[in-house]
Amino acid sequence: MTPELLPTIWFALLGVLLTGYAILDGFDLGVGTMHLVLARTDEERRTSLNSIGPLWDGNEVWLVTFGGALFAAFPIAYAATFSGFYSAFMLVLFALIFRAVSIEFRGKMKSSAGKTAWDVAFSGASALAAFLFGVAVGNVFRGVPIDDAGEVRSSLVEQLSPFPLLVGLLTLSLFAMHGTIFLHLKTEGELRRRAGAWMGRTFALFALLFLLTTVATARTVPHAFDNLERYPILWAVPVLNLLAVLNIPRAIHLRRPGYAFVSSSCVIAALVFLLGTTLFPYLLRSSPHPDQSLTIANAASSDTTLRIMLVIAGVGMPAVLAYSAVVYWTFRGKVRLDEHSY
Repeated sequence: MTPELLPTIWFALLGVLLTGYAILDGFDLGVGTMHLVLARTDEERRTSLNSIGPLWDGNEVWLVTFGGALFAAFPIAYAATFSGFYSAFMLVLFALIFRAVSIEFRGKMKSSAGKTAWDVAFSGASALAAFLFGVAVGNVFRGVPIDDAGEVRSSLVEQLSPFPLLVGLLTLSLFAMHGTIFLHLKTEGELRRRAGAWMGRTFALFALLFLLTTVATARTVPHAFDNLERYPILWAVPVLNLLAVLNIPRAIHLRRPGYAFVSSSCVIAALVFLLGTTLFPYLLRSSPHPDQSLTIANAASSDTTLRIMLVIAGVGMPAVLAYSAVVYWTFRGKVRLDEHSY
């Protein structure tokens, strides 16, 4: 086994975990983002919450697993990331916690004002989390200042520069579209009709931001195309990504929301894969001093650790997949409110 093989395998596994989280919790965050726009009455808002109620906490297992795998496989990159983006991660954690609290507390309120307040909190926290995830990706994609000690030297203000903000808006629009399509699949009546009308609108916003981000990437992130030029076969990834994007309005036009949801999931997977192919072999690229970048080689744990983790992953990942499959099968079909609903 070559020295680069184990770190490469774990780089790929991190990509799988990130893809699973982005697809699954992406529609959760999207439903939350669109909660106030699509759901108007108390019954509709309860239906919106219950469309993700049995799923959202299980979906976040993918994020927890991703964080644990990053810590064990690439501890130096984990330490640099969490120290350099500490303020941003605290905001993300606040948003994720507040989203969960909002779901639970909204059903405890007796007054309409109390319910509305938690609806606003739920929607705002969901949108903030989606946006900040995108900002984090934009910073990693662009490159961050890393000193010779391997620490990220970047303030929250510096992290909120134009390109990461644009990627944040792109991510927010993508999850909003993904969640709207999911809500259309899970609901009936006026809420379903309204979600159907908004599928095309959210796609139009996403398509515009996708175009702007592509142009901005070409102009401001020159290293984004290094691996594509080195390995021309990788051009298949952006091509497939574009085809998946174009297939969403086609599926909407054909009135096949399930097909549209699969297409939006493929767009998310392709974007994560494109991020990975662009970064490789870097985990954190140092923007001012490339020689101080953290790669899969200099940030990895020992081979013994990586081998042991592969055995754990071989047992754990099928368990996560089986758990997810059982939950989604159990709560398949349209949302039905009862006395146990939020």
